[in-house]
Amino acid sequence: MTFTRITVDPAVMAGMPTLRGLRIPVATVVAMVADGMTTEEVLADLPDLEVEDIQEALRYAAEGLRERHLPLQPSA
Repeated sequence: MTFTRITVDPAVMAGMPTLRGLRIPVATVVAMVADGMTTEEVLADLPDLEVEDIQEALRYAAEGLRERHLPLQPSA
């Protein structure tokens, strides 16, 4: 899978993955969606973004979870 809107630059946000080189971390956008914000609300808060940025941020996060094992609390 290729990500064309995700950039990593040590000079921007200490190398965090951001969207299109903007100082908007992918993690921030994913957290906003996780907190229940709609695409329209995210775009209103971050007007430099485009719908495709949000979609790619979510795909990037999903791909990151496929590549790593995260510690989870055992089910009861």
